[in-house]
Amino acid sequence: MIRPLAISMGDSAGIGPEITAKAWKARELHSLAPFFAIGCPAAVERVWDGPVARINNPDEAAGVFGDALPVLAVSDTCEVTPGNPDEASAKAALQSLELAVGLANAGAAGGVVTGPVSKVQLYKIGFTHPGQTEFVAERCGIAPENAVMMLAGPTLRVVPMTVHEPLARVPELLTIDLVLTKARVTARGLLRNFGIERPRLAFAGLNPHAGESGEIGREEIDVLQPAIARLREEGIDAIGPFAADAMFHARARAGYDAALCPTHDQALIPIKTLHFDEGVNITLGLPIVRTSPDHGTAFGIAGKDAANPGAMIAAIKMAASAAQRRAEAAA
Repeated sequence: MIRPLAISMGDSAGIGPEITAKAWKARELHSLAPFFAIGCPAAVERVWDGPVARINNPDEAAGVFGDALPVLAVSDTCEVTPGNPDEASAKAALQSLELAVGLANAGAAGGVVTGPVSKVQLYKIGFTHPGQTEFVAERCGIAPENAVMMLAGPTLRVVPMTVHEPLARVPELLTIDLVLTKARVTARGLLRNFGIERPRLAFAGLNPHAGESGEIGREEIDVLQPAIARLREEGIDAIGPFAADAMFHARARAGYDAALCPTHDQALIPIKTLHFDEGVNITLGLPIVRTSPDHGTAFGIAGKDAANPGAMIAAIKMAASAAQRRAEAAA
């Protein structure tokens, strides 16, 4: 058995508290491993009338999990209004994230599931990372380029090789070294977290029709093809580059375990189209397990009992499965 998972609830003015509580309510239906929330207990109590157990350390979580949602408070005085993020809700989100990662690094939590945050609000309080992924990587002592963001659903896993970058910068950022790094981490991550012994990686081209043999772009010829050849030499099952518009129908998806895409939207549009309510963001390349529901804070519906907990439930299940697989491999 792994230790209970730590869930940082994200911005307490968003839907994080609600979907965390709803996930606990559905714990038996989905056979969820024990977890505890980190954040502001008042934020949960404002949007949910179910049982909450305030705990002082993670060791208490498993004992109360069957009867109440365990919450490890970062503040007893936080005031939150659903749908109205402010400095206090941003500070609580950052404190929750930092504590969750610290507990996982120390072995006190089986892994981390991060709730949705508002980067705009975090930037206002001095947050300097592009996102939670980069923050978690830094706290784990991992270089940002070696922490790979994968989005995963029941029938598709995708990796954006460039993430939050303007499209105009992608051609200069898409180098052979970048492709090799992302692919190697992805292959190791698929084995370590999903138990896939020989991962099959498919690469999308950057240009329409994968460049039409250089007629409408040379990134496929100059960057992707040499990188894929190098990966094959290393024993990694890598194929492509393919025209991105033909990579995500059912027959194509059956031919690979993960699709690596040059741009953010090439990867995220298909995963969110296919698995919007069950998509999970999992960070590969970390010494700890970290997942997150693949959606935002949804301030517009916060406090209205309208949030779907499906992605949070999927993130909890994936984190528990990955943590269990790692524990068995280390035994």
